[in-house]
Order: sequence, then structure tokens, then C-alpha cells
Amino acid sequence: MSSLTKEFIAFKGKKQKQKSKILDSTRCQQQEEQIFFHQMTKAEQQAFLQELKSEYRQILINYFTTDKTVKEKFDKFINAVFYANIPVPQIIEIHMELIDEFSKQLKLEGRGDETLLDYRLTLIDILAHLCELYRRSLPK
Repeated sequence: MSSLTKEFIAFKGKKQKQKSKILDSTRCQQQEEQIFFHQMTKAEQQAFLQELKSEYRQILINYFTTDKTVKEKFDKFINAVFYANIPVPQIIEIHMELIDEFSKQLKLEGRGDETLLDYRLTLIDILAHLCELYRRSLPK
């Protein structure tokens, strides 16, 4: 291995450590500023869940469209869930409630609800992004 390669690896390692320290301090600051879901009052929890449900409804409605703002709404939702430390079963419950509402509406309109099965992809996508955030948040 040449000395230049060794210097580059050493430099890259120092930069990576600096970057890691910055990210860790940023995460700590964000977590300190955040109010975790379990610390909220019942009224605050309900209001927060209603807001999340409303955002998730918009994501579901526009998930398979070419709407450019879906990715932004998606990321905003993921970050809100992550930083508030919302339990995953709560996200699944929101998803199921919305799918039930959509199913009832489709039945009222005399249409089948088979297409709603495709929206499982939305839930899988949400959970996959959350897993990635959790993975990145772990100290190395």
C-alpha cells in the first residue's frame, strides 16, 4: 500500500469520526428538543395522532400518483414518527383505520375494495424507512 493511500485512509477516517461526532451531537440536540410520545398528556397524544393520521391519509391518497410532494410528505411523516418515538403498532393501527375508512367508502359507492390491498406497500415502505432511521441512529 502506498504512503498516499495510507494518508488518504487516515484522512478519511478522521473526517468520518468528525462527521460522526457532528451527527451524534445533532441527534442528541434533536432528541432533547423533542417531546416523546409517552411524555405527552393524553390530549396531546390524541391531537398528535390525529395530525399524523391526516398526513398519512394524504400519503395514501397520493402514493401511486406522480405528485411531486408525496416524497416530501412521506419524509416529514417518517421524521415526525421517529423523533416522537411513536410505537410501530400505533403506525399500523393508523394504517388499518384509514384502510377501513376507505373500504367503507368504496362499498358505499358500490365499488370493490380489492385495490386497497396495494396500499400495503405504503405501510411496508413506511416501516422500512423507519427501520433505516433506527439503524442509522445506533452508535457504532
